[in-house]
Amino acid sequence: MKLVVAITGASGVVYGVRLLEELKKVGVETHAIVSDAAYLTMKYETSYTRKQISSLPTHIYTEEELEAPVASGSFQTDGMVIAPCSMKTLAGISYGFENNLVIRAALVTLKERRPLLLLIRETPLSSIQIENMLRCSRSGAVVMPASPSFYNDPRDVSAMVDQMVGRILDSLRISHSLGRRWSGSPRKG
Repeated sequence: MKLVVAITGASGVVYGVRLLEELKKVGVETHAIVSDAAYLTMKYETSYTRKQISSLPTHIYTEEELEAPVASGSFQTDGMVIAPCSMKTLAGISYGFENNLVIRAALVTLKERRPLLLLIRETPLSSIQIENMLRCSRSGAVVMPASPSFYNDPRDVSAMVDQMVGRILDSLRISHSLGRRWSGSPRKG
């Protein structure tokens, strides 16, 4: 399996990093695009360094590298995940504004009819953002708000991140052991 994983500057860069860790663990070939804003956000939200991030994907690109293989539909992949997906990136995809490699690769993914998952990070949402999500969904993307569940009684933020990364992997039909699955409500009496 070969996936494109983009990390944008929205809050929640840990989702993308954790996804890359899990994909590496299960042997998926990854082509990561990490935006400059993502590296800036990482400094505030995590203890990860550029060197640590660079060691996770099989290949890594900057958002300016429009000549990267993932910019072409002839480069075969099994899909793309943008985690987290900023509202700026969402708008760029929604309107086909290819001003960087993240958006170009996402639009290539859509035109080739491959899975595109957008782990959006924003709250509350304006009607403009909701309309952008609808446009992307109608174009074939899966819009997945970063909304962790609580039925699994998460012990910390890390468990909540793992549950969301598990949902991403579920959507891509990749086996994992992250998080506890819902098995119905417990019967009483």
